[in-house]
Amino acid sequence: METITISTEFIKLQDLMKFGNLVSSGGEAKVLIQEGEVSVNGETCLQRGKKIRPGDTVSFQGKQYTVAYES
Repeated sequence: METITISTEFIKLQDLMKFGNLVSSGGEAKVLIQEGEVSVNGETCLQRGKKIRPGDTVSFQGKQYTVAYES
């Protein structure tokens, strides 16, 4: 599992995917989320604006990413 570090209270799912270099553009993130290719905490998520907070786990293309606060 890889860790993506943020310095804010939360980050939107599509922004997390761009910030973590999981996709090359916001448009790509939008399509993949709307097609059901991304899950948050084990459940498929179709909301690209879902707030992802430290401790949440995002799964995408067989990999898992956890979110943590910047220390």
